[in-house]
Amino acid sequence: MARMVLDKDYQIAKVDERIYGSFIEHLGRAVYGGIYEPGHPQSDEQGFRLDIIELVKELQVPIVRYPGGNMVSAYNWEDGVGPKEERPRRLELAWRAMETNEVGTNEFADWAKKVDSDIMMAVNLGTRGIDAARNLLEYTNHPGGTYWSELRKSHGYENPHNVKTWCLGNEMDGPWQVGQKTAHEYGRIAKETAKAMKLVDPSIELVACGSSNTGMPTFPEYEATTLDHAYEQVDYISLHQYYGNKENDPANYLAKNMDMDHFIDTVTSTCDYIKAKHRSKKTMYLSFDEWNVWFHSNESDKKIEPWTVAPPQLEDQYNFEDALLVGSMLITFLQHADRVKMACLAQLVNVIAPIMTENNGRSWKQTIFYPYMHASIYGRGISLKPIVSSPKYDSKDFTDVPYIDCSVVYNEETEEVTIFIINKNLTDNITVNADVRSFEEYRLVEHIVLEHDNLKAVNTASNQAVVPHKNGDSQLKSGCLEANIAKTSWNVIRLKK
Repeated sequence: MARMVLDKDYQIAKVDERIYGSFIEHLGRAVYGGIYEPGHPQSDEQGFRLDIIELVKELQVPIVRYPGGNMVSAYNWEDGVGPKEERPRRLELAWRAMETNEVGTNEFADWAKKVDSDIMMAVNLGTRGIDAARNLLEYTNHPGGTYWSELRKSHGYENPHNVKTWCLGNEMDGPWQVGQKTAHEYGRIAKETAKAMKLVDPSIELVACGSSNTGMPTFPEYEATTLDHAYEQVDYISLHQYYGNKENDPANYLAKNMDMDHFIDTVTSTCDYIKAKHRSKKTMYLSFDEWNVWFHSNESDKKIEPWTVAPPQLEDQYNFEDALLVGSMLITFLQHADRVKMACLAQLVNVIAPIMTENNGRSWKQTIFYPYMHASIYGRGISLKPIVSSPKYDSKDFTDVPYIDCSVVYNEETEEVTIFIINKNLTDNITVNADVRSFEEYRLVEHIVLEHDNLKAVNTASNQAVVPHKNGDSQLKSGCLEANIAKTSWNVIRLKK
């Protein structure tokens, strides 16, 4: 049995809806054969797949990072604007594919509008720098009367795109990155690029690169040095992390969000150290702009022929246990809503993605689609801190792992409370008794469950084996919520006044 106390006064912070963001990179079939496939029976006049637009809208994705990723570090944004027949084909160095540039800044801005999403645009600080970044910003955001804004108008876009969130490069600490930089080199270029961009448009927010992952030898010194240079010029520091289960150890795998929790705490501490060092009044926020499960496709990716257009790269087929870990990672963001203000599930279509497509064929939802969708739809409001007493277990890499992983969101406007719960016990159901007396006159609306007897069960185009149901076992009486949480399950319990 587990116990929980929920109180509307135990508040962490208002949830920034951008933590439910995602990512489209010019990589594999994310763009070509993913969101964009001219000639497909369900494509619109621009070549964008309408079935994918509907699935993305179902997820209610508030912001999408673009165009990379590793790809952006050798990308010339000018290649992707203007008449399509004049755009050059380029060797795309990060993923060793052929980039046709059929889709670029303007087309992606059109697509983002169609899915009701904002854009988080990345600039190239690998092979380029201040000039290309300020010019792109002028092209996208300046109303008119200048060279770059008038060029945009000549391309058919009278009104600016008003992109308000910008990434200053990508994973600049990584030896795999074109134009890798030391922390001092990157901190300087990030600061100077930020200064120039905010002179062009003072209303934008900027994300500086942190470490590529916690395993980097320079973590967290890279963050500290970068922010030592650029603390007052930038608004966020980025975090990236992927997890896998190559050892086929479910108990250890499902505990890996504890590593993410430690990662967030470490970066937060580093930011606050630099804040104190600089006697700054500004708080640095976190943008976890790449996160997911990624390991299933590693071997097949080694066999892909280089310099082909839109090869099937990074096409992980997700199983049920992957959905559980994705749910725990979302719970972790909500537990840190005071500092994590943006996050991007990497990626959105085909490439380590919740949505898959067949070329000239069907589309379908992977297992991870569901916790991501539930959190995005129901996880908006104020993140509360539940007081949880849960039985625990030890795994290969983690000690005192709570079987019950939980976050709570209180929406004052709609007078709703949503409880996200995962039971990580591989064999036993757990009864959760929750004191919800703080929420007088609230009733139980529904208890959604994602569960499956086989942790390795997957969804395919022809068989949706892992789908949620609404037959969860919960009762609410006299301010006490009693919920039977099935073994290895994702649960969404909704209360409303």
